[in-house]
Amino acid sequence: MGYNKLKNLKDSDFKRLTGIERSTFKSMISILRSDCRKRQKSGGRRPTKTVETRLLMTLEYWREYRTYFHIGKNYNLSESQAFCIIRRVEDTLIKSGKFTLPGKKALLKSDMEYDVVMVDATECPVERPKKSKGNITLARKNATLRKHKSL
Repeated sequence: MGYNKLKNLKDSDFKRLTGIERSTFKSMISILRSDCRKRQKSGGRRPTKTVETRLLMTLEYWREYRTYFHIGKNYNLSESQAFCIIRRVEDTLIKSGKFTLPGKKALLKSDMEYDVVMVDATECPVERPKKSKGNITLARKNATLRKHKSL
């Protein structure tokens, strides 16, 4: 699905599909475009997908938890290309500083109280009968003896 199809959606449908508002999408696009211009000045190949398509791939990855393989097949890319594109978009947005989550200190300073439930999921040894070579051998011998006696 390309960005051209999303342009005609209502704002509520756009947010429902992508998970972000159209204004946020546009500010992300401007950050990605400026980064793309910087990369083009330093040389290198032009990207195969537009900035909007690359951002849509990333939003699809975040929103739907789809694998890189599935996203790559949707956009006619390999799994490794999808990974590289999504990773580059994520790194660019994080580096911009506009789209970051609050750190641990900010969460501790807030007035909200958090309930924490801890689950003990440590491994416990399981008691199993010891295997001995004698038990296995005897069972095999008994089975062969029974076959010969019945003949």
